[in-house]
Amino acid sequence: MARHKRTDVEPPIFDTELADMPADLRWREWMNRIEAVLFAAPRPVEREILARVVGRAASIELLIEDICAELQGKPYDLVRVAGGWQLRTRPAYAEAIAAARALPERRLELTRTEMMVLVSIAYHQPVTRASVSEILGREVSRDIIGALREKDMIAAGPRSPTPGAPFTYVTTKGFLEHFGLDTLRGLPDLEALEDAGLLSAVPVSSGTPQVPPNELSINRPDELEHDDDCGVLPGSPLDQERG
Repeated sequence: MARHKRTDVEPPIFDTELADMPADLRWREWMNRIEAVLFAAPRPVEREILARVVGRAASIELLIEDICAELQGKPYDLVRVAGGWQLRTRPAYAEAIAAARALPERRLELTRTEMMVLVSIAYHQPVTRASVSEILGREVSRDIIGALREKDMIAAGPRSPTPGAPFTYVTTKGFLEHFGLDTLRGLPDLEALEDAGLLSAVPVSSGTPQVPPNELSINRPDELEHDDDCGVLPGSPLDQERG
């Protein structure tokens, strides 16, 4: 039986520059490519990845701005989150999506204790388990830390310079995605959380807020105010990811 001769065929070169196109059509095609990548991506897409589908001289930020302008009035928008961009449905349509059962259940369940520990880590990172216990005024078990790590909310940070060099803990990109933050700079200050009724905290003598077990109140993401403008969102939990 004759064997087929193996040939190495190189894939065609992907044209990012589109130099043969008129400028307006080239810009439109770059917009379409970015929107297509964002539509297909299950996670926020970083700038370096979007740059692979447009010309070297193209401004990702200006392309994003033009896409956002065209999404005004649509039931979804383009937001900056976890260092990238993502298409997300607007909170106003959360009930319609739920009624249609168009999305599988993807809600991340956090117990009250897990949320208390997560808030403490978010505002004091990098922080050890012992320090979190001191902040909360109660022992934080390894099981709670393990549960938050399994849910991709926290990860091990640098070793503490204290005796024994225990691990510290920091929040992850998964944390930023879940709460709709671009960076940790988007975290609201503790006083703002208290004023908004999202967190009830009692200060202790050290100046570090103590969160009693029965006084933590974190509202559901769809109960929080959402900024419809494209770009960096305010530091609050956000709407659902676009399916």
